[in-house]
Amino acid sequence: MNKVLPTADAAVALVSDGATIMMGGFGLCGIPENLIRALHKRGTKGLTIVSNNAGVDEFGVGMLLRTRQVRKMISTYVGENKEFERQYLNGEMEVELVPQGTFSERIRAGGAGIGGFFTPTAYGTIVAEGKETRVIDGKHYVLERPLKADFAFVKAWKGDHVGNLVYRRTARNFNPVMATAARVTIAEVEELVEPGQIDPDHVVTPGIFVKHIIRGALYEKRIEKRTLRGG
Repeated sequence: MNKVLPTADAAVALVSDGATIMMGGFGLCGIPENLIRALHKRGTKGLTIVSNNAGVDEFGVGMLLRTRQVRKMISTYVGENKEFERQYLNGEMEVELVPQGTFSERIRAGGAGIGGFFTPTAYGTIVAEGKETRVIDGKHYVLERPLKADFAFVKAWKGDHVGNLVYRRTARNFNPVMATAARVTIAEVEELVEPGQIDPDHVVTPGIFVKHIIRGALYEKRIEKRTLRGG
């Protein structure tokens, strides 16, 4: 079984207008740069993006925001993107902000087939409005439902032709859990190897979760904020 697609363009051709896409990454670390660029170039519109953050202006998910390809964002932090702020404040884009731990657990629940879970996070705040609440052992909880998607775009360091993936350090972030929660997971990797070349003990995302895989190129790996020590 060979899941390799020739290019990122071929991968994003599978995505139709109005799709929901989970985007791996934390800030600009571990984002699927090639798939985002290809989606931007293709011009697919009306997208719902599930991502920890909205990238920055002109890079990452920010590229899709600039060209108005995103209808809705489901995120935990969006403070580094002025275009996101403008569209949100002008009512041009729907936004669902989710506490980061709840965000992770909702995705995990989606991948695990869990119908929902109770968490004390956000009880008594606007995040809990309209949601079922319950008192358990004297403590207030909010019912949160799972997050799922049509597609997950994930970035790994190394992968093989059947979709087994290995991540590198903090670039792992949300990628593995998102890979489990989408109908179609497309992985981009820096290094593509033959089956058997990855030690099974090192595999983080088994190939059963990955539908397609591409080898990426031209990674910028931008640093979101540089802090310099004075000499």
